Amino acid sequence: MTGSGDDAGRWSARGGGGQSSKSGDDAGRWSARGGGGQSSKSGDDAGDDPDARAHEVEAQLTDDERFALLVGVMGAGDMWPLHDERIPAGVPMSAGYVPGIDRLGVPSLRMSDAGLGVTNPGFRPGDTATALPAGLALASSFNPQLAHAAGSVIGAEARSRGINVQLAGSMNLARDPRCGRNFEYLSEDPLLSGALAAEQILGIQQHGVISTAKHFSLNSNETNRHWLDALIDPDAHRESDLLAFQIAIERGRPGAVMAAYNKVNGEYCAANSALLGDVLKTAWGYRGWVMSDWGGTPSWECALAGLDQECGAQIDALLWQAETFGEPLRAAFADGLLTRDRLSDMVRRILRSMFAVGIDRWSDLPSPDTNAHNDVAAEVARQGIVLLHNRGVLPLKPDSRIAVIGGYAHRGVPAGYGSSTVLPPGGYADVIPIGGSGLEAGMRNLYLTPSSPLEALRKALPQAQIEFDPGISPAEALPVARRADVAIVFAVRAEGEGFDGADLSLPWGQDALIAAVAGANPNTLVVLQTGNPVTMPWLESVNAVLQAWYPGQEGGSAIAEVLTGQVNPSGRLPITFPAGLDQTPRPHLPDVPPGAPTSIHYSEGADIGYRWFARTGQIPLFAFGHGLSYTSFEYRDLDLTGGETVTAEVTVVNTGQRTGADVPQLYLAGTPNEKCLRLLGFARVELEPGQSRRVSIESDPRLLSRYREGSWRIAPGRHLVAVGVSATDLKMVAEVELTGRAFGH
Repeated sequence: MTGSGDDAGRWSARGGGGQSSKSGDDAGRWSARGGGGQSSKSGDDAGDDPDARAHEVEAQLTDDERFALLVGVMGAGDMWPLHDERIPAGVPMSAGYVPGIDRLGVPSLRMSDAGLGVTNPGFRPGDTATALPAGLALASSFNPQLAHAAGSVIGAEARSRGINVQLAGSMNLARDPRCGRNFEYLSEDPLLSGALAAEQILGIQQHGVISTAKHFSLNSNETNRHWLDALIDPDAHRESDLLAFQIAIERGRPGAVMAAYNKVNGEYCAANSALLGDVLKTAWGYRGWVMSDWGGTPSWECALAGLDQECGAQIDALLWQAETFGEPLRAAFADGLLTRDRLSDMVRRILRSMFAVGIDRWSDLPSPDTNAHNDVAAEVARQGIVLLHNRGVLPLKPDSRIAVIGGYAHRGVPAGYGSSTVLPPGGYADVIPIGGSGLEAGMRNLYLTPSSPLEALRKALPQAQIEFDPGISPAEALPVARRADVAIVFAVRAEGEGFDGADLSLPWGQDALIAAVAGANPNTLVVLQTGNPVTMPWLESVNAVLQAWYPGQEGGSAIAEVLTGQVNPSGRLPITFPAGLDQTPRPHLPDVPPGAPTSIHYSEGADIGYRWFARTGQIPLFAFGHGLSYTSFEYRDLDLTGGETVTAEVTVVNTGQRTGADVPQLYLAGTPNEKCLRLLGFARVELEPGQSRRVSIESDPRLLSRYREGSWRIAPGRHLVAVGVSATDLKMVAEVELTGRAFGH
């Protein structure tokens, strides 16, 4: 297979995916040349100094031109049907438009969602794009190279459409397994999320397209998100959600950071000087610009706190009664409340990222290699499928009688709804409206992408007898299940932007359907296509469970390949599956009407997901990092080196009969001061039967630290370190001596 960038499609299984080479004191200090968005291939002349050029160009602007760069307006589409007169005639519509300055070579900004492909909610008639699998599927691969390839697909397809800002880099930590947008994000762990988000950003920006990192920060619940106040200890915030962003920004250097809708500790993210000024721009030295989310700029004073650009200004006019960076900001400038230095800084940051990434140096709009991009989508789906449970029913026998039941398996595979939903080649197989209350109700649909698992299974198993039942009721499904050697129930959940789930059950009676089918056929297996963990009251009565997430435009084929053994499953869970909501920090969310202020106290602090389970001593349904294979692996000869950080070397051996990929995970299991559990690093290793490989994983020092009194602090003394196959299955444990130190940023 070939990729969509220079090396993006090579998807190497080796290479310590997750470790950092230089993540200590100087990691956040960007050089003036190449920081804030520039990648290895971002333009024709990467030697230009973007800071110097931004200063030079900004000094030549009129104030009208400066203020025009600070406001992004939405194009006309299904969600916003009105044409804005600020968008010139003939400009293809997109999620955001900011005018350029032709006389100074400053291009207009054309923005599109999102991180699963180039979206098109009615903006451009007939325009489709590669529909990649969910972010959780990508993270399940534990493969940074594959994340780079996925980003390269997005960057190439954005550029081919003239889109030069991609609103990608979705990476909020999955603090709540009900969050409707978790499917779009990556994981519950700061290292895994930061490492993969960075590679996606680099893949996008190598095509001269700016990527964002979003949503900064704590967009961990969707219901009432415009009125939600996320309360957290600031030091715990630095150790968790902010550390994920810090890693992504250091490694990926996104041209822009998008502020979240919600408040953090009483201040809206777009108006939060502690986040935008003290942390992002000062402590981390970020040189790109901060944009709002669409409708996320409550007042012009956001500019004083560190917001540089208002986006989706028409939604701000609806929510806050004004386009806040329009006339209100101009009036504040005229009254001396907004200084000229701050106005110039806002403009220079936008210009700097334009020049660093190279959107001003485009010479063509190359046609993307859609076949290669389809290969990337397929590979993400294959590596992202997680085999949770298997009592020997998988892989399927080629001459079986198989019942396929439910989940619209005859039509396609589901996609999450909201701003990240991609219109795939050929259009959707179906769109089933769900609706609801609030601003996002019109986006709440069950989208089916046309990759039918039923047809893929029939193609993969031509000798099998396959009968389909839609799963409308157990009474109809049971005769079909009884006639089969194996019954496969496909279960789906529609999840997406603007809505949190009420619980973790499967909707539409699917839990009852699975239980009934399992009672009729002892060889029942379940394929889950969801955007979050689900509870499994039927788990002990089924013989296998496959988590396929939202698997993208090649998802049906990838599922069939794993079920039949053409592909050996290698996905590992990037999010813990609790046995029930009573195991989570917040079994009950506030019950308030839309528009009512809400506070959520993230009392777990930095102990998210598997860390929470380790802290409370609870056993999850399925652990972070868990995933089965059709082969087996062993770890041997663990060797640890201490000092200022931890480096682990371990030999991974394929002791089974099939070629497969394993993901050894390095954890901190204890410090001189406390018991804990933190992922320090990981590697993805593909091995033939009997083959072994020595892998080396080096920890980012911050993962060995606590953030206290403005600095990271590693306790001196003996630390407990483990290598495992999941957060609850640690195979080798040893001690290592660390010298202890304090360091900044």
